[in-house]
Amino acid sequence: MAGKFEVYTDKANKFRFRLKASNGQIVASSEAYDTKAAAKNGCEAVQRAADGAEIVETES
Repeated sequence: MAGKFEVYTDKANKFRFRLKASNGQIVASSEAYDTKAAAKNGCEAVQRAADGAEIVETES
């Protein structure tokens, strides 16, 4: 099974999403959005940005 995005309401009644791996582990979580539609748009933006994204190492 592939990972999945979950859109949920936080304690402040804002919408957020989290990306879960197939094993259920949360691998990313979002900022707060005012609307559910905006949170879903955020999910779609991450999907588009990640498609073919390269891994780049940086020094800290």
